[in-house]
Amino acid sequence: MAGNLRGLYAITPECRDRDRLLAGVEAALRGGCHFVQYRDKSSAAPERVARAHALRRLTLDFDARLLINDDLALTFLVRADGIHLGRDDGNLVAARAILGPDRLLGASCYGDFAAARKAAAAGADYVAFGAVFPSRTKPDAVAATVDLFSRAKTTLTAASCAIGGITLDNAPVLIAAGAGLLAVISDLFTAPDITARAAAYQHLFEEPHP
Repeated sequence: MAGNLRGLYAITPECRDRDRLLAGVEAALRGGCHFVQYRDKSSAAPERVARAHALRRLTLDFDARLLINDDLALTFLVRADGIHLGRDDGNLVAARAILGPDRLLGASCYGDFAAARKAAAAGADYVAFGAVFPSRTKPDAVAATVDLFSRAKTTLTAASCAIGGITLDNAPVLIAAGAGLLAVISDLFTAPDITARAAAYQHLFEEPHP
């Protein structure tokens, strides 16, 4: 599974306008993005359900994978491809048992490699390290060093995901270090041309790296 987890990982921004959110995600998918995480900490439950269903339809249209942030019930309700859990969002072993072997499980490990080892052992398909750079979305996030990705690549069965302040300019060093997924919010969804920006990120993964 880890070998298939590679590329741009679009994390949905907080957005009051559902149509605008969906248009942004569709634009990213048109640019070749294959992974989308629905993260929504502000909408009421009925709105989250409606948005998740709409995102599921979009990702199916583009043969992409949809993961839900921190909500197992919603993951199953919309038949999403998996879930992402933060440090305090639930037990990874229990989540893997509930998800079964076919759905994806991601885990936030911040800058803690011991937590990444534990998450991989618990059945996580990918471990996320960040913030790797200063982040506008989470300005107070714990810092994570680039060497975590090379350590993960050589010692863990799970793929690694980089998050936090990622741009086209700083992304290559993360890919070269071993990051399989680049989780991007601001630099993707605030771009003048989201489709072109997504395509540019995907192109980085096609370039040779040492």
